[in-house]
Amino acid sequence: MTKLKLLWRRRKTLIVAFMAATGSFLLGVTLPINLRATGPAAPMQAQVLAVSQSQEQKPISNVNGIKGAIAHRVEFSQQALAQLQEIRFQSAVPSQFKGTTIREAKLDSQHKAIALTFDDGPWPKTTTQILDILKENNIKATFFWVGRYLQTYPELGKQVAAAGHAIGNHTWNHQYLKYNEYGAAREIDRTSSLIEELTGVKTSMFRPPGGILNNGLAAYAQKKNYAVVMWSADSFDWRTLTESLMDNVMRQANSGGIVLMHDGGGNRARTVKALPDIIARLRNEGYSFVTVPELLQMQKQDLQQQETAQK
Repeated sequence: MTKLKLLWRRRKTLIVAFMAATGSFLLGVTLPINLRATGPAAPMQAQVLAVSQSQEQKPISNVNGIKGAIAHRVEFSQQALAQLQEIRFQSAVPSQFKGTTIREAKLDSQHKAIALTFDDGPWPKTTTQILDILKENNIKATFFWVGRYLQTYPELGKQVAAAGHAIGNHTWNHQYLKYNEYGAAREIDRTSSLIEELTGVKTSMFRPPGGILNNGLAAYAQKKNYAVVMWSADSFDWRTLTESLMDNVMRQANSGGIVLMHDGGGNRARTVKALPDIIARLRNEGYSFVTVPELLQMQKQDLQQQETAQK
């Protein structure tokens, strides 16, 4: 009897264990997944799934609001793209001027336009001050940047581009050296790449430091289809007194002219001080202010009109 009781107890234990396991299995299969997923020990993914399922079961009550938000985002993206394209155009030179050297534009008597240009920036304080003066006078100018300064002050460069001014290449280091093609490529290509990276502008204008045309830089720029932009009116703002800057500009000013000034490379307080008076004098004499690409575009249109008239 003792052995029989012992066998019976073992059998009973096995039966109970089997029934408990079977019940746990059935409970696990039949319990809804979203209920199990939200338990305190549930994995995070299961909780997210449960929330997603519960949200999917609810009707969307603000469809118009969502559509409006999407439309607003699309419209904003289109505006940003249009603005970028406009900035790119403002720094684009008409194709017939690429690979050439330009000192001024040839305009007919109906136009009296001039381009203000600023070299050696971007530069702390001075560039911002010049931007403010140009904005107050509703003028777009052309800035020729030194790559290493743009690398140091990228936010200033972005401000210039965002304000709609034209941008040109003024080498990476601004040195008066002889360059082979490899050295010239490093000076010019590196600067243009940084300009495009920071502003989206793919510039087609190059100005050689010091106006030197025979040290390899201008030759490489022309080979790469840049317009080499010189100037017709030099302010000599790097060496003369403030009072003389305006006289220097006015004495050389002409329709289609390109004025050389500086916003960087040193202390340009004299340029900042003289600029409002220079603008006022030129405006009183009937000049309108344009960028270098706009100036060349005006020359292109004049040539086209002359060709049409001759036919």
